[in-house]
Amino acid sequence: MTDIIAADIGGTNARFARASLDERGVPTLGTVRKYKVADYPSLQSCWQAFVDDETAADPTPLPDAAAIAFATAIGRDVIKLTNSNWVIRADTLAEDLGVSHVRLVNDFEAVAHAVSRLPDENLPLLFGEDRPFPRDGGVTILGPGTGLGVAMIAYDEGHPHVIATEGGHLDFAPLDHMEEKILSYLRDKFLRVSTERIVSGPGLNYIYKAMATIGHDRVMLMEDPELWQSALDGTDPFARAALERFCLCYGSVAGDLALAHGPHAVVLAGGLTQRMRDFLPHSGFHTRFKAKGRFESLMASVPIRLAVHDEIGLFGAAAAFREMKK
Repeated sequence: MTDIIAADIGGTNARFARASLDERGVPTLGTVRKYKVADYPSLQSCWQAFVDDETAADPTPLPDAAAIAFATAIGRDVIKLTNSNWVIRADTLAEDLGVSHVRLVNDFEAVAHAVSRLPDENLPLLFGEDRPFPRDGGVTILGPGTGLGVAMIAYDEGHPHVIATEGGHLDFAPLDHMEEKILSYLRDKFLRVSTERIVSGPGLNYIYKAMATIGHDRVMLMEDPELWQSALDGTDPFARAALERFCLCYGSVAGDLALAHGPHAVVLAGGLTQRMRDFLPHSGFHTRFKAKGRFESLMASVPIRLAVHDEIGLFGAAAAFREMKK
């Protein structure tokens, strides 16, 4: 067994846990501790809060290695989180945190590592043909959260190679008059409108406000959590209509990414998608996913699965550590 500290650092929350990896690289997580990123000026201060809380509960010495998933691109000397003010210096991070080894991965790179190790029961089929991941070819991993995470698993003779991407920052492509108007509304705010401006947690609110402005409708302004709840439980019909539009856009983006990676399989991940599990099959998601012209019949057959795991980012970050050891 290999013992490490796993961390999943998003734009909103930071999660930490002890983790043990078996000989196959499958992690077992200890107690998960969650902190609000906005409550701490730096990763070091948040890490110290975890260390204090963990050692107070369990005096066993903490592992001397860590695997950390960040919600941003990895590979630069100075890492700036996409949706928070934290700045990380990769070359001094191990020393700053007081450990000997650190493995850094993109947040959805971590999710892809998790998907490659999840059992079948954690990957239920939502749409398409019920067939396994390809022995050779790409699997697209995506999901909305604070932003839109995208990664890829490239299988080579059955062996998974995880590839981090920033696919959530592709330009948004409208497919009907309403989406053209939503795009125009958002261009007044952002100039360039990426897919994650729309297909993300905050994106539902942008769609909601844009549709109200376009139709001159009077709506109740809500914070993101309240709006999502109202949309999912159907208590606000306009929020529900915004969620349907959200699912149309989500399906379009997922289909585009699947074509780019090779349309073999798609896995939807993240807490928001899990909350939409009952809504998605009755939405326009799959209709839009399939609507790729000459490739429509092929896209209809592509398996689309849901990754079900309460702490998939932590699980995946821990799994990625074993890849470094290899």
